[in-house]
Amino acid sequence: MYDILIVGAGPAGMTAAIYARRASKSVLVLEAKTYGGQIVNTPDIENYPVAAHISGFDFATKVYEQAAALGAEFKFEKVTDIADNGDYKTVTTPKHTYEAKTVILATGSENRKLGLPDEDKLTGRGVSYCATCDGAFYRKKVVAVVGGGNTALEDALYLADLAEKVYIIHRRDAFRGEEANAARIAAKENIEVLWNSQVTKLIAEKKLSAIEVTNKDGSVQTLEINGLFVAVGRIPENQNFAKLIELDDAGYVKAGENCLTNVPGIFVAGDNRVKEVRQLVTATGDGAVAATAAIRYLNEG
Repeated sequence: MYDILIVGAGPAGMTAAIYARRASKSVLVLEAKTYGGQIVNTPDIENYPVAAHISGFDFATKVYEQAAALGAEFKFEKVTDIADNGDYKTVTTPKHTYEAKTVILATGSENRKLGLPDEDKLTGRGVSYCATCDGAFYRKKVVAVVGGGNTALEDALYLADLAEKVYIIHRRDAFRGEEANAARIAAKENIEVLWNSQVTKLIAEKKLSAIEVTNKDGSVQTLEINGLFVAVGRIPENQNFAKLIELDDAGYVKAGENCLTNVPGIFVAGDNRVKEVRQLVTATGDGAVAATAAIRYLNEG
């Protein structure tokens, strides 16, 4: 029986583990893939206090090492179900069943897809959701980035240093990302922005060779590209908890800044909860708040 079981080893979950261990609580962190979450795909973090320049991978590794050194236990298993038994919770994975007095959901979110025919088939064959993972394959080639948020802008800037040409395809007439990133985009000679546009068709034989882009006015153009990087948002990883935890219409856990869910003893932290700002600093903040709430719950129980 663990004091606190954390689902997800992203910045929120690992920060929660640090706070929980510093309070001498037994901690198990369950992660389906690898530690770090989506931040590992960020080449350079510039907006986190103190660490003016650090890669997402290095940041995640430092947090993981800190949590592990404090005694947090990590297991790489996907959580498929959680049951509320009152004083304790049962957490199930394909390998084992665990019991814990409290649970913190820090599952983050996954890539949102365009929903186009052959998108899955072409993933890894010209379609990618991670510029830092796959950008090196497109050195001196022509690529396109879909999206207008910070992730899309950061992807385009990263690719601009590798590729011959980068298109940004955005369905609106202004970016949603930070002005600093937008200014850097404007200064790059090999980046071209297609406003009020959407990718409507993937053209390929064995691998992607072109895309069809439809403008708001109905005009259509074909772009010959070697790679398409999709950065159109995320989907919260809460599907397996929907029967127990209250979610909003978009699938995010209904919880405020106190990180409390509708179930006593179950807390939430990070990008999978309802919130206005989803950034690294807010994820780590959530981890601290959720762990503190779980600690209080245990001590008062």
